[in-house]
Amino acid sequence: MADPFKLDLTQRPRRLRRTASLRALTEETVLRPANFIAPLFVIEGKGRPEAIASMPGVSRLNIGDLVKECRALSKLGVPAVALFPKIEAKLKDDDGTVALHEDGLILRAVRAVKKAVPEMTVMTDIALDPYTTHGHDGVLNAARNDVENDRTVGILMRMAVLHARAGVDLVAPSDMMDGRVGAIRKGLDATGFTETGIMAYSAKFASAYYGPFRDAVGSASAAGTNLLSKATYQLGPGNRRAALIESTLDAAEGADIVMIKPAGPYLDIIREVRMSTRKPVAAYQVSGEYAQIHAAAKLGWLDLARCRHESLLAIKRAGADMILTYFAKEMAAELK
Repeated sequence: MADPFKLDLTQRPRRLRRTASLRALTEETVLRPANFIAPLFVIEGKGRPEAIASMPGVSRLNIGDLVKECRALSKLGVPAVALFPKIEAKLKDDDGTVALHEDGLILRAVRAVKKAVPEMTVMTDIALDPYTTHGHDGVLNAARNDVENDRTVGILMRMAVLHARAGVDLVAPSDMMDGRVGAIRKGLDATGFTETGIMAYSAKFASAYYGPFRDAVGSASAAGTNLLSKATYQLGPGNRRAALIESTLDAAEGADIVMIKPAGPYLDIIREVRMSTRKPVAAYQVSGEYAQIHAAAKLGWLDLARCRHESLLAIKRAGADMILTYFAKEMAAELK
């Protein structure tokens, strides 16, 4: 007698999920340590690491400790770091002039890392928010309460050349000014740094997920709030077509890599950009994404290890070739 509950099916997709080895054979998206870029924060002096309360497990490091961290990341197979400075408040001004100091903190950090770990790809943020008293990414026109685009671009071009001279592999303009990628490419080429690449923050949204990062670099305290609006230059969260316009323009102006930021809430944008360009695509799992996973795990609502893995897998599945993530070291150790 035929089993009345037996379905007459030719296609049974579960066959390929039956065992661990079958699941491994058919796995479509795989994370590797080489997929990760570790964002690191650097401070002056020789003091102990400064824990960042809103980012559990992340600290600001002096240059010596930064070098040690880069060595550890390299041993785990993480190929790249993105460096961000926390500038002393007394050095900041409205125009962010310390960003052009030839022996500034970030430049000394780059030289130290490249000397100690020459195989490590080092990238640096090209924007003025860590250096300004108001916390904006460029020179502020107080009368209009808006950032001056062209004047800011001129400063960023000079800043990029300084970073290239220090030995950085990739400059990463994160300011979202019009025309800055083309200007930086021309500036680098004109000064002989044709080999220095550009990873453009091409689709950077005016997101609510940046608060912990602003605490980490001190731009929140400079501005008096981590809710500072940057809506006149960062993308509106509802704008898909604008993201494609920006990434297309950056690629045409000479960006070697285009980036989407944040990553998790914008997986559709990552996919759209991936389908629209042949350039490598990066995505930044930002501080707020990291912090919310930690917060929920601390309350016992989520499994930290599984959620960090799944969140990063989703970003890669959407189309990111590389991911900036504060989980880089932990994930590399787990995967290795």
